[in-house]
Amino acid sequence: MKRFFLLLLLSLINLYPQEIDSALLLKANELAKEITIVDTHIDLPDWLYDEWFDVSVKSDYGEFDFERAIEGGLNVAYMSIYTSPNLEAQGKSKLKADSLIKLVEIMEQLWPDKFKIIKNVSEIKKLNQQEKILLALGMENGSPIEGSLDNLREFYSKGIRYITLAHYKSNHICDSANDPERKWNGLSPFGEEVVKEMNRLGIMIDVSHISDSTFYDILKLSKAPVIASHSCCRFFTPGFERNISDDMIIELAKSGGVAQIAFAGFFLREDINQKYLAGEEQIKEHLKNYNITPGTDSAWQYESQYWTENPVGSATVEDVANHIDHIVKLVGVDYVGIGSDFNGVGDHLPFGLEDVSKYPNLIYELLKRGYSENDIRKIFGENLIRVWEKVEEVSATQK
Repeated sequence: MKRFFLLLLLSLINLYPQEIDSALLLKANELAKEITIVDTHIDLPDWLYDEWFDVSVKSDYGEFDFERAIEGGLNVAYMSIYTSPNLEAQGKSKLKADSLIKLVEIMEQLWPDKFKIIKNVSEIKKLNQQEKILLALGMENGSPIEGSLDNLREFYSKGIRYITLAHYKSNHICDSANDPERKWNGLSPFGEEVVKEMNRLGIMIDVSHISDSTFYDILKLSKAPVIASHSCCRFFTPGFERNISDDMIIELAKSGGVAQIAFAGFFLREDINQKYLAGEEQIKEHLKNYNITPGTDSAWQYESQYWTENPVGSATVEDVANHIDHIVKLVGVDYVGIGSDFNGVGDHLPFGLEDVSKYPNLIYELLKRGYSENDIRKIFGENLIRVWEKVEEVSATQK
């Protein structure tokens, strides 16, 4: 514990040239161990799919493993069951999603003393006293539903507890914020049925990645509050539809939902966002010119090389806190949480939030800004738990 506290202190000294309040940092570190920290978006399964490695021991590979998660105080980690939009046309989305779910199950089987898959919100309170990381499943991209409500029910039975309805392309469910083609101008007719069935089953609807029109369609239709599992505030990145606008945050709060702030630098700051978007266009052009299929190993290798050679700059813990501040000032502390996107944004993480051991740095920054311990409990987990409980309650009334 002392060693970890010293490492945190050193990381903050590098981050803040000004004087560090060591007593407050110690409080932040202690608080991280006392509260329930829920991170709603960690892209570990796709990493394990590409290359299996031991996440039960500490490593410097990616941003998540058991030991670093324990150091950071993480209690509930939503494992992202991500499928590339390109798989929908190939009819391979469900196959990939099933494979990723199986990998999370293998984690639990191999290391039962370290990981436990949960399917109900009550299991958090029941199992939280054990020194295990509780794994919940969130599906990023609704493509694996493949036009079948029976598939949706099957995913529920396998433990999927939220679904991001689309990713970087519009699909058979709805339009994407990142796709200039607006196929449905919101939800498709099948997408409307998906929303109703998610309410009935008790699956949280995730509004990250979707178009604004899809967002408003969902709020009109859903009987349960919704979440943005890993999004930031458009206020700081004007015109960037992937982030959520002030009006959307207000409507989300009215529904009782929660916006989980992501740690991606290009979501957090306009200067980084503009450089990143310009870089993405250059990458697309290169892939097109050299007939490289997006999402393949060759594409990922080029993209990694490009960002190494063309850095866009890094955000900081303060930038993440600014987004939390913005939502709190807009609608209150009950409607914001964290969804880091660890293992999902490469080298675009903020200084001070490089992996799952660093949550205390964000707690420290919020304490500095005058947030109470109760506020921090809400932001780091209780708000999301409240929404999950409400979604289960709505489901119970429809069965």
